[in-house]
Amino acid sequence: MSGTLSTSDDGAPVKARAMILPLIIMVLLVGAVVGGVFAWQGVIGSFTKKFMEQAATAPQTVSTVTAAETDWQAQTHAIGTLRAVRGADLSAQASGVVDEIEFDSGNDVPAGKLLLKLKPNDDFAKLDQLEADAELAAQTYKRDQEQFAAQALSQANLDSDVSTLKSARAQVVAQRALIDEKIVKAPFAGRLGIRQVDLGQYLAAGATIVTLQALDPILIDFYVPQQALENLKAGQAVSAAIDTYPGEEFAGVVESINSKVDTASRNVQVRASFQNADHRLIPGMFASIAIDSGDKTRHIALPQTAITYNPYGNTVYVVEHGKAADGKPRDVVQQRFVTLGATRGDEVAVLSGVAAGDVVVSAGQMKLRNGTPIVVNNTVQPTDDRNPKPPNE
Repeated sequence: MSGTLSTSDDGAPVKARAMILPLIIMVLLVGAVVGGVFAWQGVIGSFTKKFMEQAATAPQTVSTVTAAETDWQAQTHAIGTLRAVRGADLSAQASGVVDEIEFDSGNDVPAGKLLLKLKPNDDFAKLDQLEADAELAAQTYKRDQEQFAAQALSQANLDSDVSTLKSARAQVVAQRALIDEKIVKAPFAGRLGIRQVDLGQYLAAGATIVTLQALDPILIDFYVPQQALENLKAGQAVSAAIDTYPGEEFAGVVESINSKVDTASRNVQVRASFQNADHRLIPGMFASIAIDSGDKTRHIALPQTAITYNPYGNTVYVVEHGKAADGKPRDVVQQRFVTLGATRGDEVAVLSGVAAGDVVVSAGQMKLRNGTPIVVNNTVQPTDDRNPKPPNE
């Protein structure tokens, strides 16, 4: 029994060693794998760092523009709508059947031109009756005046005759007014629109017959922000561009400025007048307005693409002769803060931060930082138009 137990005790360490050996091998293998992973990551990091260092010193291709002073006329721009200096939708004041039409659509008519009559029915017969009554009242009054002078008639009878005469004449005037309500005339000279009625049609009172617009001169109403009021006055020159006539500008003057500012938008309404003898401009058209603001000055002007707009300040990149990170002489860029003025189309006025003659990056700033070497390629330049016009599509 004792021998058997001894054999069992001696076998336990052997079995333990047999179980530990695979664990050791597994740990070694895991360590080798982990070490290989870290070694690979170190190699990748080294290559990445080297690539980034090379990329940081690699010259970046940009386009540039040379800053120069130019005449600068600040302008206020707005969108306006054309309206006639006088315009009305004509209608009859009374209802009735259309009896006569004395115009054609699109006619130019003088003031007072007869345009339309409604059927008078018995209106003229009533007028004749009332005129006869008025004439009789006048004769009666004349005869009674003679009798009053001979003291054959009292003052009360004479006063009654005066009242009767005045009443008869008033009824004549009222009947003539009723007849006039069935006649439509042009209240002013202008151009008629499209006729809206036909002969024999029943027309309700106030129904539109035709529109009449006085086209010369013509007005443009538009709104400007309250800040523009300082440089705005009546008689100031205005130019208008209308897409109906591309490439053409119409000259006018500020006619009036509203006496109050709209509290909702803080804009003020302005009205400008334009000569329109050829009637090319008609009410309802859309117009782009430009008004010169203040005196002409001189400023450095840059394309707006050269400006990097930031909440903490606007900047530009100026080209300087220097050394890149590798020590080689190259053109590099330095960032400068700038103070901007008014804009004019694709241009912006630079009040400070850039001097005349400075070479400024106009495109490609996103990949730049202070000291970045550059290669200039000006074969393609961003737009720099003072008066850009959108293409017609």
